[in-house]
Amino acid sequence: MTSFAQQSPPVVRVWSGVVRTEDRDAYADYVERTGMSAYRSTPGNLDAWLLTRDLGDGRTEITTVSRWASLDAITAFAGDDIEQAVFYPEDDEYLVERDERVRHYRQA
Repeated sequence: MTSFAQQSPPVVRVWSGVVRTEDRDAYADYVERTGMSAYRSTPGNLDAWLLTRDLGDGRTEITTVSRWASLDAITAFAGDDIEQAVFYPEDDEYLVERDERVRHYRQA
């Protein structure tokens, strides 16, 4: 009989910020080149998505969702304080609101 090691469920990391709708496409491109690329190139990253939602008032919410094999994999990307959001140099030019903290969930 073959035995399989029990694996922990993936960890889902979620962050959101808000940009002016006129900046949505430029910021989405920027996040793809920076944060999303960094997510996807970190060992233990399973996948990642960039989501946008127009709020209808000239602002657009940007949400990143990534799945990770473990908290250790997230630490390799984010550092010891995995709940601290990771920002890049041009974020300040685009973001009008931002989550400073990241939420983590266990995938059921």
